[in-house]
Amino acid sequence: MYGLKTESSFDASHFLTDYHGKCENLHGHRWRVVAYLEVERLQTEGTCKDMVVDFGDFKAAVRALTDKLDHHFIIEEGSLAPDTLACLEREGFALFTVPFRTTAENLAKWFFDELAAQGLPVSQVDVYETPNNCAFYRKDV
Repeated sequence: MYGLKTESSFDASHFLTDYHGKCENLHGHRWRVVAYLEVERLQTEGTCKDMVVDFGDFKAAVRALTDKLDHHFIIEEGSLAPDTLACLEREGFALFTVPFRTTAENLAKWFFDELAAQGLPVSQVDVYETPNNCAFYRKDV
């Protein structure tokens, strides 16, 4: 098995809906995303001969996704009252709405799915909320 690994990071805020503890309050993280690609065989033709994929393309794909979230308030769809959301938008806050609870586990799956949709042979994505704590999502083997 051959593989590549790259990482990127972003700063963003979130809160956990229906959670009872510190994370129910708005807070932020320096999120770190580590993505892994795996293939059984290297490419056999063209400029990517003997490669998993072009490292530059892989890094750019991960960076583009983290850039979408950088310095945004990540919000679970339906978790804020419409007038609260309207106020945040009116004040110019950068919002990124997702259809899931904003846990590190769900963000790992979001990154995985986004990379897979680009045709990358993604095998696992780790999402760190802190330097010591991460969640991951990996391909079902």
